[in-house]
Amino acid sequence: MVMNWGVYGIEMEEFAKSLKKIRMARGLNQNHIAELLSISPRVYNRWERCGAVPRLDTLVKMADIFHVTLDELSGRKEPVNSDELKLRNPKLHGLYREIDKLSNEDQQALVILLDSLVKRSQMGKILTR
Repeated sequence: MVMNWGVYGIEMEEFAKSLKKIRMARGLNQNHIAELLSISPRVYNRWERCGAVPRLDTLVKMADIFHVTLDELSGRKEPVNSDELKLRNPKLHGLYREIDKLSNEDQQALVILLDSLVKRSQMGKILTR
């Protein structure tokens, strides 16, 4: 068997298998990941088919999206089964899964909204001291 090493010393077949495994374990489709990375779904598909390896900055973004290390993403190390995010409020916990299915634009709007609510709460605490 001939090893097909990519640009970063990543064995391309292992990377492709690992990428697909991690994406599927998180219940995400290729189009959604491509949207989060601001790339064409065709480009992403090539990565999972051993046709190419993404640039290093894109690998880092993917690791952040999947919440894994670069070693886990590259297939050099098995991904750690980290516990799913647990929220105390059951309604928020239920919505958590749905949030990840939103478009990137809707997720960004939600980030802005949540950030402003958290900052408002923090300011309230500072002012009441």
